[in-house]
Amino acid sequence: MIRLNELRLPLEHPEGALRRAIINRLGIQSEDLAHFQIVRRSVDARDRDAFLFVYTIDVKVREQSKLLARVKGDRRISLAPDSSYRFVANAPDTMSGRPIVIGMGPAGLFAGLILAQSGFRPLILERGKAMRDRTKDTFRMWQHGDLDPESNTQFGEGGAGTFSDGKLYSQVKDPKHYGRKVLDEFVKAGAPEEILFVNRPHIGTFRLVKVVEQMRAKIIELGGEVRFESRVTGIEIDRDPVDQARGKTTGVTLASGERIAADHVILAIGHSARDTFEMLDARGVHLEAKPFSIGFRVEHPQSLINECRFGEKASNPLLGAAEYQLVHHASNGRSVYTFCMCPGGTVIAATSEVGRVVTNGMSQYSRNERNANAGIVVGITPETDYPGGRLAGVEFQRFWESRAFELGGGGYKAPAQLVGDFLAGRPSSAFGTVVPSYTPGVHLCDLATALPDYAITAIREAIPAFARQIKGFDLSDAILTAVESRTSSPIRITRDREMQSVNTTGLYPTGEGAGYAGGILSAAMDGIKVAEAVATSLAGPVETQRQF
Repeated sequence: MIRLNELRLPLEHPEGALRRAIINRLGIQSEDLAHFQIVRRSVDARDRDAFLFVYTIDVKVREQSKLLARVKGDRRISLAPDSSYRFVANAPDTMSGRPIVIGMGPAGLFAGLILAQSGFRPLILERGKAMRDRTKDTFRMWQHGDLDPESNTQFGEGGAGTFSDGKLYSQVKDPKHYGRKVLDEFVKAGAPEEILFVNRPHIGTFRLVKVVEQMRAKIIELGGEVRFESRVTGIEIDRDPVDQARGKTTGVTLASGERIAADHVILAIGHSARDTFEMLDARGVHLEAKPFSIGFRVEHPQSLINECRFGEKASNPLLGAAEYQLVHHASNGRSVYTFCMCPGGTVIAATSEVGRVVTNGMSQYSRNERNANAGIVVGITPETDYPGGRLAGVEFQRFWESRAFELGGGGYKAPAQLVGDFLAGRPSSAFGTVVPSYTPGVHLCDLATALPDYAITAIREAIPAFARQIKGFDLSDAILTAVESRTSSPIRITRDREMQSVNTTGLYPTGEGAGYAGGILSAAMDGIKVAEAVATSLAGPVETQRQF
């Protein structure tokens, strides 16, 4: 295959124009083009009068070697790289046990899938419920403020990413093409094929639900087992008699009292499994506090964002809902940035603990809701902001989530304030043109005490700075809701080069909860990486690698 880069066409190019552009670029006859597939498509919006699609294409042609020799020196034409995924090991004919995966978010799901595809018949333990029941519990919380601490936006099949925009892009380096493997498996499970080539792919919550269910079915078909409502309350560890700080994993215990023997356990527990963090710390598994961010959700009319980004072409359906990503370095030394921007989406209740309010954002595949929303958050560090121990970040989060519950007036209503009032330092008493999307509802107040003083100061400085990049970002009627506190895990479960805990053999931390990913795609990729380490440990590398 030959790869063509930077093939540009008008936004509304006619059918057949892409094929003709490929033929012209390569200087070949129509009959010489056997096949082509889109690798990537993005939008060049620099010229507001002439938006362009920019394509990367893989092409199969006759007499490929001669063509490559003829175009040598043209940096836009090269041999296409092999992006196929290769398994590292197959299960032996006899296995004394099977690996356990704790958690079924993106990391656990893909760790389980890779192990199942390699013949290792993993056992996946998920504390929450299966997708359909979890969705019912989550919607009941949003509609009525009725929280189930074990089945909610954070816990259950699919993990926290289920109720999100379903974004599938990452800045993680990917020399082994894990990202492509993730996208391929999503498409096999029913995701739209466009996620394989659009520049910033997303699935959306409702489609992601069906995709995850299909992937679970594939794991079971391949010999794996999935148990829901199976909360792990203990990791069994044999301590080294000479060095008590080190140990070896021998099994897990469940809340039901059941013990399951295992010497290979993958921890894919998610960033909100605070009770599990506490259990691991008590068992002597090495943890460390890590930086994360805290702030608000901000909502604007999606039309405002579209007009700023796309101008007169804002209503063009080919462009979809516009996005943004903004950063400001405040004068008090804090970095403020927008996080998990959800075009045409809603702000959702994302708590997993009683008496605490957490906000997050979600979009459906269509991204056609009235408002755009994003986290507007401030970076914080354990050394400066929550010193005092490995789990100090958890207590920091809990404090501000409890404060949000108090300011919201109970019932899991979120405290909210209009941007204009927030900048002016006065409480809000009535909504303007922007109707907040958060359910079970918001309570207007003064958010000045909803975050630490340094965060309030930094955000008040950042909003006008962001308005210089997106006109109207400081819209007085825009809505801020508190608190956005689960941007990433407040701890890291440290691991070594073999992907095992640095002091507990056989324990494999992975994903967001372990502090090694941020978002669906990077968590899934990390799950694959850890699954490979487990497979290699159980069976060793093989010469012939299985293809799926």
